[in-house]
Amino acid sequence: MTTFLRVLQEVGEHGAEAVEHGAEAVQHGAEQAAAGGTPDIGGMLMHHLADANYLELPFFGHVDLPHWEPIHLGGLTIDFSPTKHVVFMLLAALIICVVFLTMARAMKGKYAGRAPSGMSNALEAIIIYFRDEIVRRNIGHGADVYTPFVLTLFFFILTMNLLGLVPWGASPTGNIMVTGALAVCSLIAIEVSGFVALGPAGYAKTIFYAPKGMGTVGTAIMLVIMTPVELVGKIAKPFALMVRLFANMTAGHTVILALIGLIFVFGNMTIGRWGVAVGSVGMSVAMMMLEIFVAFLQAYIFAMLTSVFIGLIRHAH
Repeated sequence: MTTFLRVLQEVGEHGAEAVEHGAEAVQHGAEQAAAGGTPDIGGMLMHHLADANYLELPFFGHVDLPHWEPIHLGGLTIDFSPTKHVVFMLLAALIICVVFLTMARAMKGKYAGRAPSGMSNALEAIIIYFRDEIVRRNIGHGADVYTPFVLTLFFFILTMNLLGLVPWGASPTGNIMVTGALAVCSLIAIEVSGFVALGPAGYAKTIFYAPKGMGTVGTAIMLVIMTPVELVGKIAKPFALMVRLFANMTAGHTVILALIGLIFVFGNMTIGRWGVAVGSVGMSVAMMMLEIFVAFLQAYIFAMLTSVFIGLIRHAH
């Protein structure tokens, strides 16, 4: 776990350096565009995708976020200063709290004893679908305990994904540190659920595995071979969750911004520039529709695979 945290810290440090270089590239690109040259599309992409210590707000412009002194824990340096992605994570949590507290109040109030309508009806349908078709079907007996966790993952990731598609917004799930933290939460839930369901002896068999009836020598050989494989398998599951969500959200935003950037690249053309503009906007709108679908799909896949992994470890046979 310490090694995993160190890797995430190194990724974060490289990300901070990328933010600085991206800001420099954006400034350089703006200077080039003002001088009539070709703007730096790469810098513009980094400016939108990377994390930053400021926000860009309508009517307020560039708003710097507070900076706090980092905390040193042994060889780790932890910086609790808020960043753009942290702010949008908190905004996503706030939106979810407001929506579901309002829904809960409506279910106890005007919808008490009868079927809800409108948004409450839609959310209830999603909740029941996840409970019956995702959580219960994949986890089995005792699955209802995990329904709140799986639903929280789905709605939290979905809200963060959608926030990256609104003007002046940012998608925290395009930050591998965020997806890594979500994957660690899933890993903890998976392993703890397996330990509780199987007990210490049963949980140990998910790591130290050898088929029955192989004899002393065969068992020893299989333990030597299979133990590293099982350990790698435990780490590979959250790693796959982390990379899949990060890569899909980053790729979608990159394609959309690159298509829009074609307008600025070919803006100085005397012939065909309107065709490029119309084509870029058309393809960007199509990609935006696809990205909305991907936002729902990736949140669904993350929640579903977490349920599958919990079910697998609880029923190791």
